Amino acid sequence: MSLTKTVALAGISLAVATLTGCGGSSSSSGGAPNCTTATATATSQVTIQGMAFSPACIKVTAPATVTFTNNDTITHTVTADDGTYDSGNLPATLAFQHAFSTPGTSHYHCTIHPGMTGTVIVQ
Repeated sequence: MSLTKTVALAGISLAVATLTGCGGSSSSSGGAPNCTTATATATSQVTIQGMAFSPACIKVTAPATVTFTNNDTITHTVTADDGTYDSGNLPATLAFQHAFSTPGTSHYHCTIHPGMTGTVIVQ
């Protein structure tokens, strides 16, 4: 397969992964069809790898701390769309934690790579 086709397929795969994630809103019942639910005994973790947040959507019960770990080879950020939290530049192998105490939905992104987005739903 040519490099052009490989790059095009990688771009399509990333777009599909982004579109099939949690999305920008949740239903009125508070559900999100593709949202990972963190259990009370599990550590709430989001991994940054392959230019994506994984899981792209996580559901936690307040109060909860979510750890965002950059397992990618390049620097990223974890920045709330509403500006309430920002990791600053997060080099490879480092982590950022944020405590969520109020129920609601928090959308975030990487300021360096705006196509990288994620959601934390706090119940």
